[in-house]
Amino acid sequence: MRIRIVGTGRAVPAERVTTRTLEERLGLGQGALEAATGVVERYICNAESQIDLACAAATLALADAGLHPGAVDLIIGGCGVPYQPLPATAPLVMQRLGLADGSAAAFDVNSTCLGFLTAFETAGRMIEAGQCETALVFSSEVASRALPWQDAPEIAALFGDGAAAAVLRKARPGEGKVAASLMRTYPSSWEACGIGSGGTRFDFRKEPEAFAAHSLFHMDGRELFRLTARHFNGFVDILLERAGWRREDVDLVVPHQASPFALAHMARQTGFAPQKLVDISARFGNQIAASMPFALDVARREGRVVSGMKLLFLGTSAGVSFGGMALEV
Repeated sequence: MRIRIVGTGRAVPAERVTTRTLEERLGLGQGALEAATGVVERYICNAESQIDLACAAATLALADAGLHPGAVDLIIGGCGVPYQPLPATAPLVMQRLGLADGSAAAFDVNSTCLGFLTAFETAGRMIEAGQCETALVFSSEVASRALPWQDAPEIAALFGDGAAAAVLRKARPGEGKVAASLMRTYPSSWEACGIGSGGTRFDFRKEPEAFAAHSLFHMDGRELFRLTARHFNGFVDILLERAGWRREDVDLVVPHQASPFALAHMARQTGFAPQKLVDISARFGNQIAASMPFALDVARREGRVVSGMKLLFLGTSAGVSFGGMALEV
């Protein structure tokens, strides 16, 4: 796809919470959670909403692109957890950005932690097909909700809130392209990670106890590690082959920020040098689908992304899926 990113932006809530503070609140020994997670701090929504974060990130992305919101004719939300089950989150973001009724299409896609890549590819296909000219894709997450602080604080402390957005347009020859994208799903581990309540699985009137019992996030880290160790490196090989790239051709890897330890394992498993990975997980935690575009914006603002580079997006998601995109900028 001849698609290029013309602007990015990110946003976090005002409140920063250190892991040391969480250890004190939970009555844990100093350094216990930090040693278990590798996360030093994260940002937590208190006064802000998920929509506030999305609009702040989108506004910065549009400013970076030098565009007014009215230039956008497609908005796709790629959030792991929506603002509410129905309707979609994207139309509300469209309204808050000040776009007129009927001036754009707005809808959501959901592949949990890979939501940004799915939104990116969907928007790219629509731009290529001539259905739109300028797309805004965003991921906004309030990951601090529904966490298992009592039963599994070492899992709960991995997460942080945040949002990021990107503006996409058609690229002219030489301006970059999506060389390849790939997703592979392993539903044998579907139960390993998720939140059961909030959809139609449990009726909160007829099954209040089951609804409550499944309302918190759960994760079987061992099962996810086993699956990733067995299949992820082969997945990366296929993605690179489709792009026509060798490992040494990749200039920068923008991964899902699952955890500092997960990123270190990814570097060892895939053979990419740690300095080639954008790793912000210790400072921001796991922001679910917002992790990848957030890390991309950090890298762009730090000057780590320049024209002509080859970027590799890589991640895993609940479901369980592996996803990646090879992007020439």
